[in-house]
Amino acid sequence: MQTRQLGHSGLSVSALGLGCMGMSDFYGQPDDAESLRTLARALELEVNFFDTSDMYGPFTNEELLGRFFKEDKTRRQRVVLATKFGIVRDPNDPSRRGISGRPEYVRQACEGSLQRLGTDHIDLYYQHRVDPTVPIEETVGAMSRLVEEGKVRFLGLSEAGADTIRRAHATHPISALQTEYSLWSRDVEQEILPTLRELHIGLVPYSPLGRGFLTGEIQRFEDFAPDDYRRHSPRFQGENFAKNLRLVSHLRELAQQKGVTASQLALAWVLAQGDDLAPIPGTKRVKHLEENVGALTVTLSPDELRHLDELLPPGAAAGTRYPAAMMAMVGR
Repeated sequence: MQTRQLGHSGLSVSALGLGCMGMSDFYGQPDDAESLRTLARALELEVNFFDTSDMYGPFTNEELLGRFFKEDKTRRQRVVLATKFGIVRDPNDPSRRGISGRPEYVRQACEGSLQRLGTDHIDLYYQHRVDPTVPIEETVGAMSRLVEEGKVRFLGLSEAGADTIRRAHATHPISALQTEYSLWSRDVEQEILPTLRELHIGLVPYSPLGRGFLTGEIQRFEDFAPDDYRRHSPRFQGENFAKNLRLVSHLRELAQQKGVTASQLALAWVLAQGDDLAPIPGTKRVKHLEENVGALTVTLSPDELRHLDELLPPGAAAGTRYPAAMMAMVGR
C-alpha cells in the first residue's frame, strides 16, 4: 500500500482511506456483518485510514468501529482513526440537527467518541462543521488541549472556508481539511486547495465517487431506498439527474477504453491531483472496497488527465451538492 503525508505534521496514512458513514447511515439499511467484513478486508489490503463521526447514526457508526476493534485488540494499533464532532443530532429525531463549536462541547464530544470507539486516543479529530457563533480560535483552542492531554494526536477541519482555515492554523497546526472533491465537485480547486498548499495542510477528499454517481451504476432515481439521503440531493433530482447521467456516460466510455471501471478511473483522477491528499471513498461492501483499491494501480497520462478535464470541468455537474440549508453550513 502506498502511503501519503498529510501536511508537515507527521501524519502518514494509506493513500486510499475508507469512509465508514454509509455503513450505518444515509444510504439505506445497515448491514453490520458485511460492514465488519469490509473493515477487516480493508486492513488485509493495508487500507489503514478509517473515517467516522459521532453524527453518523448518530453514534452507531463509532459503536460499530468500537466492536471491530474489540474483536481483535491488535486492529486499533494498525488504524489511523479519524472522527469528528460539531454536528449535533437529536437522538429522538435525527433529522433535526444543530452546530456546536463551544469549548465545553468539544471536550464532551471527544469523551463520548473515545468511549464508543473503545480507544484512549483519536488520531485525527475534525470539527465537522464550523460554528459561526463561536470564534474558531476558541474551538481549536479547546481541541489543542485534547492534544496536550494525549486524547487526540492531530487536528482537522471539515468544509471550512479559507479565512477560517488560516485563523485555525494560527491557533494550533491543522493537519488536514476534509471536503468533498471529485470530478463533479471541484470547487475546492479555486481557493481552498491553494490555501492548504500554502499552509502545508493535507486534503482528505470525501465522496470522491460523487456519492456513488461516478460509479456508473446509478441509472434511476427510483432505485434509491426510501431512506436514502440522495433522494433529497439536488444532483439526483429531475433534469439534474438526467444531465448528470450523460456526464457519467462519457466517464464510463473512457474507462472501458482503458480497461478499468468508472469508479477506478474517477478515483485515479483524484489521486493524481497531488501526493498531499488521501481520498476516503465510502463503502460497506467488500467487493466495492476491492474495486476501489484497484484504482491505486491505474496511471493516467497527461492526455488522459486533459481529456477528463474537458469531459468534467469545474461546474459541470448540474445542481448543488447539498440542499440549501446544508450548503449554508459549507465554506464558513
